[in-house]
This record gives sequence, C-alpha cells and structure tokens, in this order.
Amino acid sequence: MTKSHTSSRYERELREVKEKLIVQATTTEKAIEGSIRALLDRDSERAREVVAGDEEIDALDIDIEERCIRLLALRQPAARDLRFITTAIKINGHLERIGDMAVKIAEKAVMLNELPQLKPYIDIPRMADIACGMIHESIDSFVRDDLALANKVRLDDEKVDQLNEQIFRELFTFMVQDPRTIHTALLIMQISKTLERISDHAKGIADMVVYIITGKTVRHETPEM
Repeated sequence: MTKSHTSSRYERELREVKEKLIVQATTTEKAIEGSIRALLDRDSERAREVVAGDEEIDALDIDIEERCIRLLALRQPAARDLRFITTAIKINGHLERIGDMAVKIAEKAVMLNELPQLKPYIDIPRMADIACGMIHESIDSFVRDDLALANKVRLDDEKVDQLNEQIFRELFTFMVQDPRTIHTALLIMQISKTLERISDHAKGIADMVVYIITGKTVRHETPEM
C-alpha cells in the first residue's frame, strides 16, 4: 500500500467520524423536538417513539467511539489530529447523554399528558428551540473550525438558564397558591431542568471546540458578551 493511499484512507476515516457526529447530533435534536412536541400535543404515542428511538442513539455512540479508538490505535495520530479524535470522543459522550435526557423529557410528557394542563407551555418550547440550536451550532462549529460560532453557543447557554429560573419562579407561585398543583408543577420543573442540562452539554461541546482551535481550556470561564 502506497503512502498516498494510506494517507487518503486516513483522511477518509477522519471525515467519517465528523459525518457520524453530525448524524448523531441531528438524531438527538429530533429526539428533543419529538419529546417536546409530544408534550405540546399531548401525544403520548409520540413520546414512546422517542423512548424507543434511543437505541439508535446508543448504537451511533458505540460506532463513533469504536471508530475513534481504532484511529488512535492504528494511526497513532499526533498534534491537531490527536486533539480532533480525543475531542470527538468527548463530544460523542455529550450527545449520547443528551439523547438520554430527551428520553427523560418524553417520559415526563407521558405523565403530564394524563394530568390536567396547569398552564400553556410557552417557555418550555422556547428553551427547547434554543437548546436544539445550540446542539446544531456547536457541531457546526466543530466541523467548520468556527471559533465565533462556538463562542456564540457558549453565550446562548445563559438564555436557557434565565428561562429555567423564570419557569421555576412561576411554578413555585402556582404550588404556593394551590398545593394540588404540586405534582404537575414538579414534573414541568423537571423538564425545564433537563433542558437546562441539555444546553450545558451543548456548551460543553462548544468549550471543546474553542480548545481544539486555540488550545485554550475555557470550560471553567464565563463567556464574554
């Protein structure tokens, strides 16, 4: 096998890891969107489809991890390629956990669909839209080496945090005024908190993109406006 042939195959293997991560990110986004739509439409069957679909996310997780480990073992990458592969493993882990969280939202949706609706869902879908956008843009920034986009994702996390706090305050008021709403309110709070954690994972991906581009670790730093 010639050196150029080997190099070409190596480049293809790196590209395939990127492509698989894009598929994984798209799949997790759809899972979040499906779980939120199941809540808004009170469609428990759709929620159960999200739960069943987690097997696809788990299978992709294993596939991506095995590809990365094989590259590390057989190609012995150095410098930027090494950073790329080790970062891809971490990003894959974030995406798999996001998929698990989409399942948790779907399971809560099934419970809430059996209860009288406490209030119109306004901020929950807003949180989900921002979180899905963060996932999409964080992977985009990784694939395109886009530092500005990665930093935008890091800033967007604050929007989700603020909405989570707003939902908590509003639901706390409901519970104080009428204890019969406590169970329903707590379920909605759990969904809100899960969306906040999803945005944290998307920010974590963006933090790693900053690292892979600049070599600077920023995960413990507050993003600047």
